[in-house]
Amino acid sequence: MAFVHGKNTAVYYNGSNLSSYFNEASMSQDVETAETTAFGDSAKTYITGLKDGTMSMSGMFDGAEDAVDAVLTSTLGATAFDVSTVVPAGVSSSGVATFSAEVRETSYEISSPVGDVVAANLEVQATGGIDRGVLLAGDSTLSASATSSAVNNGSSTSNGGVGYLHVTANDRDGASTFKVQDSADGVTYADLVTFTNVSASATGGERVAVTGTVEQYVQAEVVPGGSSGSVTYTMAFARK
Repeated sequence: MAFVHGKNTAVYYNGSNLSSYFNEASMSQDVETAETTAFGDSAKTYITGLKDGTMSMSGMFDGAEDAVDAVLTSTLGATAFDVSTVVPAGVSSSGVATFSAEVRETSYEISSPVGDVVAANLEVQATGGIDRGVLLAGDSTLSASATSSAVNNGSSTSNGGVGYLHVTANDRDGASTFKVQDSADGVTYADLVTFTNVSASATGGERVAVTGTVEQYVQAEVVPGGSSGSVTYTMAFARK
């Protein structure tokens, strides 16, 4: 049994690391139930239906350019889906649990009490549910090609999976490539998830789903583009 302290929680939203603005994060998952009770039954019976999920974050307001207010104001009502990842145990080691989703921002609230800090509160609705995965790399800064530590699942799975990428800082002078790779033996790896190339100096987040077999081991591979600068990213992968 390994308990963790909430102080290390990390929160990523699209191309931003918002951990320093929030002091509480929660993920709620539920499933619809439909009653199937019939005449003659002595107790109610049910079947399960569709899964659903929401995320909530609360913390401190910061109105500076590229701070929490600018990020969340710009995405409220946006046409494109946002990508959110919460890492309750923090990002100091690979393999810890992550909770990620493609989301719609449904509420962004600012409260300003006379006797306390100005607060910022976020509510998002997951589309396709919340994916519980593992951290492959967290706040990793690279200026040369590299792979992350491999995460061993113990066996392969057959229902595909979902990769999540957050590029939170980038001053490379070329387009960078990000991938999830898998391996049956932890030695020879093949590409499993290929994210859209991230242009020079660009940040952002993306969710990519794959089908079929996912081998026992998974790792992140990054090839920074161009010839100078660095890129900072966080990547998670969830098996289905």
